[in-house]
Amino acid sequence: MRPFEGIRVLDLTHVFAGPFCTYQLGVLGAEVIKIEAPSQPDMTRNEGGDAAANDAGMGLYFQAQAAGKKSLLLDLKDPDGRALFDDLVRSADVVVQNYTRPAAHRLGLDYDRLKGLNPRLIFCVISGFGHSGPKADHPAYDIVIQAFSGIMASNGTPDTAPVRVGPAMVDYGTGAQAALAISAALHARQVTGEGRFIDVAMSDCALMLMNSHSFTTLQTGNAPRPHGNQDPALAGYSCYDTANGQIMLGAYTNRQNATLMRALGNEKAAAEIEALPRSEIAARRDQDAAFLAEVLRTQDAQHWEDLLNAHHVPAARVRSVEAALEEEQYASRRVVQEVAGQRFAAAGFAFDQDGPMVSSAPPKPGEHTDAVLSDLEVSVEQLAALRARGVIG
Repeated sequence: MRPFEGIRVLDLTHVFAGPFCTYQLGVLGAEVIKIEAPSQPDMTRNEGGDAAANDAGMGLYFQAQAAGKKSLLLDLKDPDGRALFDDLVRSADVVVQNYTRPAAHRLGLDYDRLKGLNPRLIFCVISGFGHSGPKADHPAYDIVIQAFSGIMASNGTPDTAPVRVGPAMVDYGTGAQAALAISAALHARQVTGEGRFIDVAMSDCALMLMNSHSFTTLQTGNAPRPHGNQDPALAGYSCYDTANGQIMLGAYTNRQNATLMRALGNEKAAAEIEALPRSEIAARRDQDAAFLAEVLRTQDAQHWEDLLNAHHVPAARVRSVEAALEEEQYASRRVVQEVAGQRFAAAGFAFDQDGPMVSSAPPKPGEHTDAVLSDLEVSVEQLAALRARGVIG
């Protein structure tokens, strides 16, 4: 039995952050019902690198965080659609939505109204800037928050910054924070019996994703400067060209830097580093970097990864996503799971039993509409009438 089995989640989110939050709840056993407007489903259904999937409303950007969910097409602008939604709220444990505040109000998605239907309801709202402050009503996407929060200014080299982080890290980090908040609220409800309103801001989550940068800046008034792939103090914590490809070294402690030098045949440097106080290691960065650059060019990146890992020095060949996903390391874990002939990244953790699991393929638009509404005792005739009017799909 997975931890959230028996928990019903109504998912009214779109794009990445909200859907990833509910996806994480789903792989832990929650029943997630994704509710979309028949005339305007999640925009990511038409986004991604497979044109045929986009045309079918099953874009890869949608599918990435939709496995295991049920799909209900329901028009919340229609009074009958709103009434059906209210019936679902009465049976739900969690509602997650990321509409703008004006749109949510028009659709009746406000906590005060819904908790009157279900006092135990946990209501999570995800937005760019949260529900307070001067930017509360401003729209945002991942890249906008990267710019606003300082992430872009922290990324790149001194010459190229600011540079956006390529993958939607703020979206996914926000989804993870929201899932954590919902998990905490579910735990608290076991004690109090009461629901809770959760306000998740992408801009807040961005600070948490760069917590050491945020803390350093709060304490000193100065943010760490971007330095790209070359650490300004540690030659052994930097990236180098090899005979074929690049190698990222992760020798951070003095002991690791000494072991790195010893593994590459430089016993003199290893002994000197071992004798140094930590505060003085930066003074020798240039000479160490010159040695590393010269030696590492003599063999390919995989050779150095194998050699250094054998000496317990953190290091990895720089891989493409395609190459990384073919690594035996991922095959040996449960992070990538297969269902219906497709492979999905499920969760970044594992349990000894009843862990995260992708239970079914991503749903087609409205695939579960009839089944979900039939549980509310909506008759076949009523379903046909609602579908004819466009209230359901």
